[in-house]
Amino acid sequence: MAEKAYHELCDTLAKRRGRYPGKNIPEFYALVEELFTTDEAEVYNAIPKGYHPAETIATALGKEVKEVTRILEGMADKGLCTAGSLGEATFYGAPTFVPGIFEFQFMRGTSTTRDKKIARLIRAYKAAVDAGQGPVKITYPTTRVIPVDQTIQADNAIHTYHQVASYIEKYHPLAVSTCFCRHEAKLIDEKDDCGNPDEVCLQFGMGAQFVIDRKMGRQISKEEALAILKKSEEAGLVHASLNRQDIDFLCNCCACHSIILKTALAQAKPGVALNSGFQPGHNNDLCTLCGTCIDRCPTDALAMKDAERWEVNLDRCIGCGVCASGCDFEAIVLVERAGVLPPPLDQKALLEAVKAGQAHGEFAHGR
Repeated sequence: MAEKAYHELCDTLAKRRGRYPGKNIPEFYALVEELFTTDEAEVYNAIPKGYHPAETIATALGKEVKEVTRILEGMADKGLCTAGSLGEATFYGAPTFVPGIFEFQFMRGTSTTRDKKIARLIRAYKAAVDAGQGPVKITYPTTRVIPVDQTIQADNAIHTYHQVASYIEKYHPLAVSTCFCRHEAKLIDEKDDCGNPDEVCLQFGMGAQFVIDRKMGRQISKEEALAILKKSEEAGLVHASLNRQDIDFLCNCCACHSIILKTALAQAKPGVALNSGFQPGHNNDLCTLCGTCIDRCPTDALAMKDAERWEVNLDRCIGCGVCASGCDFEAIVLVERAGVLPPPLDQKALLEAVKAGQAHGEFAHGR
């Protein structure tokens, strides 16, 4: 019974896709047997696409609603499914491994023996999948960078999806949690600490409510959210999320640990695979050639062309604005980058764009 449930779980997670789908390899079973009980695996397999009440899932399983609800609630607490309320009803969904289940394991920032074991198992699984399939080829970006608001040149047409602050104003509630990428690394090796702030991952709206309800993070005010953005920008972290106009989370990423940045940096042209739709514009008259922007750039896109001139490699530039936000002399502003499409409206439109990119087998610009 247990073996069947976990093999079916592998098939289910393969169909749900994501960055690390289910793979029939030993590392997969070592991981899921630690994450899921047999009952939880069976329930996960029975959750249809989308969000559904426990009654629907219980019917598919042929089990009592009360028993299935108990299992679903335990799974939601463990980050193995999502849960949200609409009126008096609770609806459940089955997230992918990434983004989803993997991240939920580390958002609390705890460092128990089990946390450390799961971190090792997840890393082993990711390494095995990467070794088996080789570098990910991005034909349409599933993630995007959102630029530092105040670094955009004033005469550019600024859409709300360019403005991090617009999401903070739009949504309620707001939540913050531990950066799961950096925390996973420290769980495996406590010396693997880049020194960047950890409690900087933001969630919005229903996503925030789930994190708050399941104690994976804490509710914050709009003022605290803006302060977290400022702290992240000062640290040189990159604002990133899914490549759609409607987002429910915002990562503040470092190049040394972030799965979003590391995936992009593995591409031949990171600045094409991940981009905000902007690029730095440079004022030579204001520039003192101090080199701070070069040091802060997370993708090594900036360099001194000669003793008096600065240049940017657009194949590597992701348009994050980290260079501009760190310039004390205001010598850099972000200007619109030609040829980059606006982000799809929502998840459905993003998936359609990704499928179209895969069908053509060549890169389509997005932001």
